[in-house]
Amino acid sequence: MDIRLHCFAHAGAGVSAFRRWSTSAGNGVEVLAWPLPGRDRRRREARVTTRGELLADLKPLIDQVADEPGVPYVLYGHSLGGLVAYTVARALEQAGLPQPSLLAIGACPTPDAPAALAGAAELPDLELVQVMEAFGAAPAGLRPGDLWHRCVLPVLRDDLRLALDLRDTATGKLTVPVLAVNGTEDLLADARALDAWGGWTTGRLVRRTLPGDHFFVRDPQLPRLLGRAARIVLRRNTEQGEGR
Repeated sequence: MDIRLHCFAHAGAGVSAFRRWSTSAGNGVEVLAWPLPGRDRRRREARVTTRGELLADLKPLIDQVADEPGVPYVLYGHSLGGLVAYTVARALEQAGLPQPSLLAIGACPTPDAPAALAGAAELPDLELVQVMEAFGAAPAGLRPGDLWHRCVLPVLRDDLRLALDLRDTATGKLTVPVLAVNGTEDLLADARALDAWGGWTTGRLVRRTLPGDHFFVRDPQLPRLLGRAARIVLRRNTEQGEGR
């Protein structure tokens, strides 16, 4: 049986970063990327900015877990997506539904960490972009009124509002193992910030560092790491099931 890897992207992004993951993750891993409204094929849909709206939008994922309790799965979220993955895991637990075999977090500080970007959600465009540039989270060569400002910045701003609400409504510790990954050059979420996820689960925390900045999600090392991790937890689950 394959293990499912459900993926959530960083703020302002669609799911293009996950396009080649099915190959990179390797055998036995089914990759499913979940685009939020306001981007990709859902670009005409109203964006979500609260925990309640997010969970309502991800009801198909929650229903899938409920309807197929025997199918093992992993949640992975990158940056904002890490908060999304955490929120989904907690909602599933609170609903008494099957938990992920592993929660994987990339480039995402814990909900109680200082809100370096989320706290800037209501700044004027110029100031918000300056904050992003200071953390290496904005493309080079931006100009006011260009395509990025018109099409990406509004989505990113609403995603930061969502991140702020998810932080404010974080509901406590997980009970599943957590894999927390940072990039060597990431100015937003360094190794120490990712270590703090150990205080947000009663399960085991495993820490890994990959080459790259905040957007190491675009490099093949990450899906390879997650593919290996998914197969390890699947094998352990199988062995535990056979030992009962």
